[in-house]
Amino acid sequence: MSDMVNNETLRQEERKAALKGIILSLHAGRTVDEVKSEFAALLRDVGAGEIAEIEQALIAGGVTGAEIKRLCDVHVAVFRDALDDQPEPGARPGHPTETLQAENAAAECAIVALEQAVAASDWEQAQGRLDTLREYQKHYVREENILFPYLEKHGFTGPSSVMWAIHDDVRAGWKALDALLAAGPGEDEAAFRAQLEATMEPLNTTIRDMFYKEERILIPAALERLSSEEWQAIREQGPEVGYFQVEPDTYQAPEQEGAQVAEVRGPAPEEVDQRDRGLIQLDTGAMSTEEINLVLTHMPLDFTFVDADDRVRYFSGGEERIFPRSPAIIGRTVQRCHPPASVHRVQEILDDFRDGRQDTAAFWIQMQGRFIHIRYFALRDRDGQYRGTLEVSQDVTAIRELEGEKRLVGENGGDG
Repeated sequence: MSDMVNNETLRQEERKAALKGIILSLHAGRTVDEVKSEFAALLRDVGAGEIAEIEQALIAGGVTGAEIKRLCDVHVAVFRDALDDQPEPGARPGHPTETLQAENAAAECAIVALEQAVAASDWEQAQGRLDTLREYQKHYVREENILFPYLEKHGFTGPSSVMWAIHDDVRAGWKALDALLAAGPGEDEAAFRAQLEATMEPLNTTIRDMFYKEERILIPAALERLSSEEWQAIREQGPEVGYFQVEPDTYQAPEQEGAQVAEVRGPAPEEVDQRDRGLIQLDTGAMSTEEINLVLTHMPLDFTFVDADDRVRYFSGGEERIFPRSPAIIGRTVQRCHPPASVHRVQEILDDFRDGRQDTAAFWIQMQGRFIHIRYFALRDRDGQYRGTLEVSQDVTAIRELEGEKRLVGENGGDG
């Protein structure tokens, strides 16, 4: 039996090596038709998982993500016949994959509506259609920030990073198209239309190609790797980002797979790596006491926590302190930490928070040539019970003077 398993594993590895060689030959300049005619038998039954694994291996072997992205369409073209022959996986109502596919169908309708508005030279309607289509980026954001992290836990990193780069290309295309429509046709409508179509046609082709890549490669690869608990977690986290013209049905993972996960905010506790043991588990992650202290002391804010009994329990000790604080105030009532002239206003805020009349209060002052923004936030637990107040002060002088843009990355950055 062990010899049979070893032989099968060897055959699979040889097959992957051969497929990898085919893709590398494409990168070296061979055409899709040349490769398909020469390796027809090998390409006939390639699975989505194999394609993803090959791209992953190429990136691990030193082929850049940019190079993979550049030839992503070529890879799909080579394997398209095999992908088309594979049955589409069925999805349970409300399953995240069903939602992704439904959003793709809605996005196709939005693209068609945009194309029709442009064809009719109705520029105002075209702007509205584009605004609608750009809401589809919620689909991308959920993939990038919810689905991809779970795939990465299974070693699936390269293909997801390539897809994210293509998402950014789409966002940049939307921005360029928006700028064209905002400028309008001017006196030369023919030139304007030509520029518009030169921007829109490749953009819409890219979006439509992504529908195929998601439904024929990404989704099958994800279904092979992720557990029902992970899909449940993905479903629970989706509403925070939102959906594109879709309201998912309630999804409940199969009982026989041991799902039944409620209030999921990330991997189940048993999935936490051994190196994370002993960390303080928070709603959206885990950190050590030292790390929490570092985070709090490096925030560009001056903040103080007052508990439900109006006593100061904590203040940030970083370099951004605006108002003087000392350890002596810990345990002191917050009313005694303010000058007598302002105590009545502090009390009003606390009373409003405690009684549920308000959740926030904001003030701003000029102090030694600086503009200081001061905010108070009522802290309530999941049952709505008042648990204290957070006072946050920030020197926003430099922020108010900002103009234009300074991006983390180039024009193809991830903003919409």
